[in-house]
Amino acid sequence: MTLTLAAVLAYVAVQLGIGAYVSRRIQTEEDYLVAGRRLGYGLTTFTVFATWFGAETCIGAAGAIYSEGLSGGAADPFGYGICLLLMGLVFAAPLWRRRLTTLADVFRRRYSPRVEQTAVLLMIPTSVLWGAAQIRAFGQVLSASSTLTPEPAITIAAAVVIVYTVSGGLLADAWTDLIQGVVLIGSLVLVGALFLKGGGAEALGQVPPERYRILGDDPFTLGTLETWAIPICGSVLSAELVARVIAARSPQVAQRSTLIAAGGYLAIGMLPVAMGLAGAVLHPGLAEPEQILPVVARAHLPGWAYAVFAGALVSAILSTVDSALLVAGSLLSHNLIVPLLAAPSERVKVRIARLAVAGFGVVAYVMAISAEGVFALVEEASAFGSAGVFLVLLFGLFTRFGGPRSALAALVLGVAAWVGGAYLTSLPYPYLLSLGAALAGYVGGALFEQRPGRVSLS
Repeated sequence: MTLTLAAVLAYVAVQLGIGAYVSRRIQTEEDYLVAGRRLGYGLTTFTVFATWFGAETCIGAAGAIYSEGLSGGAADPFGYGICLLLMGLVFAAPLWRRRLTTLADVFRRRYSPRVEQTAVLLMIPTSVLWGAAQIRAFGQVLSASSTLTPEPAITIAAAVVIVYTVSGGLLADAWTDLIQGVVLIGSLVLVGALFLKGGGAEALGQVPPERYRILGDDPFTLGTLETWAIPICGSVLSAELVARVIAARSPQVAQRSTLIAAGGYLAIGMLPVAMGLAGAVLHPGLAEPEQILPVVARAHLPGWAYAVFAGALVSAILSTVDSALLVAGSLLSHNLIVPLLAAPSERVKVRIARLAVAGFGVVAYVMAISAEGVFALVEEASAFGSAGVFLVLLFGLFTRFGGPRSALAALVLGVAAWVGGAYLTSLPYPYLLSLGAALAGYVGGALFEQRPGRVSLS
C-alpha cells in the first residue's frame, strides 16, 4: 500500500468515525436533516464553503479549464461563487426565518401540497446527480493515488460514501466540513506555492491569450448567457445550499457566514484555475484531464505532503456527497413519505430518511459509473428542472403574485422545455428556453387565477 493510499484510507476512517459518533446524538428528524438548527459561524461558514468546493472545483473545473481554457470554469468557481454571494445578500435571512426543514416546505406553505410534491420530484434527480458527481470524483482520486482503474475505484468510493452518509446526517457533515476545509485550504495553498515556484508561474505566461477569455470567443451571445445561467439560476436556490443555510442558529449567522464563504470560495478557487491553465503547458496530453490537479500535486509535493493533500481532497468530496444524498433522502422522506403516515415517531422518521439516503446512494453510483465525466454530471444537476424551481421560489419568497396553478404551470413547462430542448430536439439554448417557458407558465397561470370564478388547486 502506498503512503498516499494509506492517507486517503485514514481520512475515510476519520470521516466514518465522525459519522458514527454524531449518529448517537441524533434523536429527531430535525437533528438528522438540519443539525438541530444550532450551527455557529465556524461550522456554517465551512459547510457553506463545502457546498460545491470539492469534486467540481478540484477535479471537474480544473479538468475543464485544462481542456478548454478559462471559459471552462464559467460554472465553477465563478458561477457557483456568484451563487454564494447572491444567497448571502438576498436569500439567506428570508429562508432562515421561515423555519424550514427542507426547501420543498416553501412550496407547500406558499402554494399547496400538490405543488410541493411536484417540486420534490424535480429536485430529487438534481441532488442524486450531484451525488453521482462526487462519487465519480472520489473514484478518480483513488485511481490517481493507487494502481486501481477508475471503475473499481468508483465502486469502492460509492460503498464508503453510502455508509458514511447514512450514519451521520447534517451535523456530522458540518463537522467534517470544518476539518476538511482547514486541511484542504492549507494543502491547496502549499501546492499552489510550490507549483508556481517550480515552473507554474512561467507556464502561466506561456498560456495562449485566447485561453484566458473567461466568456469564450463570443462573449455577447445567447450561448454565453446559457453557460452562466445554468450554474447561477440553477444553483442559487439549490436544496443542498439551502439545507446548510437553514441549519444556522440565527438569520445573522446564516447571512454573514454565507458571504464569508463566498469570498473564500472565489479566492481559494483561483488555485485550481491556475493549475488547470498552466497544467496544460506543463503536462500536455493527459488521458484523464480530470486528474490534472492530483498530477500537479504529485509532481510538486513531497510524498508526505501529497498524501495529506489527497486525503484532504477525498475528505472534501465525502462532505459534499454527504449533503447531496442527504437532501435527496430528506425530500423523499420528509415531503413525500412521512405525510402519508399516521403520526410517525421521530425514530421512524429518521429511519425512513436513512433508508432513502441509502437507496439514492445506489442510484448515484450507477450514474457515476456510466457518466462521461464529473463536469457533465454537475452541469446536468444544475440544469434539470431547476428553471421552474428557481422562478417559483423567486415569486413565492418575495411576492404574493401567483398561486398553485401558476406554480404548477411553471414547474411542468420548465422541465418539459429543458427535456425537449436538450434531448428531443437538440435546440441550442435549452436552459434559456426552460427559463422562458417557466416564466410564461407562471405569469399566464397567475393571470388565469385572478379571473372571477376560477377553481383553486390548493
